Amino acid sequence: MKLAEQLNEDMKQAMRDGDKFRLSTIRLIRASVKNVEIELRRELDDNDLIQIMSRELKQRRDSLLDFEKAGREDLVANVSAEIDIISQYLPQQLTEEEIKAIVEQTIQETGASSKADLGKLMGALMPKVKGRADGKLVNQLVQQALQ
Repeated sequence: MKLAEQLNEDMKQAMRDGDKFRLSTIRLIRASVKNVEIELRRELDDNDLIQIMSRELKQRRDSLLDFEKAGREDLVANVSAEIDIISQYLPQQLTEEEIKAIVEQTIQETGASSKADLGKLMGALMPKVKGRADGKLVNQLVQQALQ
């Protein structure tokens, strides 16, 4: 089943179950998808949807950190629940060890040896981990590997 179809089915199920929080989160995702479809003037495929959901997940993780710093436990709980819901639609996230292995493999492929090669390395690496790893973590591991 395509991801867009899965979102629609899950939205209908949330309506039937009376799960207002899940319903509102799925509607927010669908609104983001619709906005991008209008902007690009085409129907999106699963890769596009994963990219949008990864962006939504990143926004919520950033918000979560801000809310935790501000001591807003009420908002932390809501954002954490949204993160859990969005994560269900994304591919299984890579572990730090798996990312390190991909970084090492990509370093071998590109011949990167210093921080001057960072752009070339990241350009080759990011398509391999797209939607399956946090960009900040990938960047951090690349920085460590190039030292």
